[in-house]
Amino acid sequence: MTTPSDRVTKILAIPDSHAWTGAVPPWLGDPAQHGIGGFIDHTLLRPEATPAEIDHAAQQGRELGAASVCVNGRWVERVRKALEGSGVKTCAVVGFPLGAMATSVKADEARQAIADGATELDMVMSLGEAKAGHWDLVAKDIAAVIAVARKVPVKVILETALLAPAEIVQASLVAVDAGAVFVKTSSGFHGGGGATEQAVRLMRRTVGASIGVKASGGVRTSEMAIRFLAGGANRLGTSATRDMTAIIGTRAPTLAQLFAKLPDPAPPPQGY
Repeated sequence: MTTPSDRVTKILAIPDSHAWTGAVPPWLGDPAQHGIGGFIDHTLLRPEATPAEIDHAAQQGRELGAASVCVNGRWVERVRKALEGSGVKTCAVVGFPLGAMATSVKADEARQAIADGATELDMVMSLGEAKAGHWDLVAKDIAAVIAVARKVPVKVILETALLAPAEIVQASLVAVDAGAVFVKTSSGFHGGGGATEQAVRLMRRTVGASIGVKASGGVRTSEMAIRFLAGGANRLGTSATRDMTAIIGTRAPTLAQLFAKLPDPAPPPQGY
């Protein structure tokens, strides 16, 4: 990896305010809102998912008031039709899950997904170029998809389990500078692992309060969901939404009530 820039070094030097305060962080908005449904991308990305399973996922997302239902490109039009009138967005993945396609292929995939009705895109950055320190090429890859997307928000998947802290910071900066509105931890498909609280906190420190941070990959329980939101996420990618119904929906506790109940997390490992 190339030597970290001054910008990256300064961000890494910022103290990590990881202590649990019980307060709702500013990136989540109104503490009086009920439940976390509006922060969830209900996800079904298994390659063997059948049309019936896709329909079921769309119905679940609709019933639970998720932010979006996230699927592979083949199913975008089907999900868009199933979600009509619900306010739930249709999210499509691009360059998924490897990020190793030609930039023109990613752009074409994004164009097709939007034509089919996608209102959000989650793209995988060029991981090999990132690990090589070729950040200019990573930026061009992201920018090409964002140029096609225009007003459709793009979340950039960094695959943080593969990255050193300095690389997480650099990748987040590159994505935001290229026009991404979210940075996202993981595809959930890489053997290196998924989201961690430490990576999410570092991403939030890097991008500030106005850019989105999405934790995805291994978000399986209500407690994990709240911890990721507390640490810096304002979107969660999960297929376990149904297991979190106690904290989703208008009958769920308010964010203030949910956050007041969770104990202090362990300190982060050195280097974050």
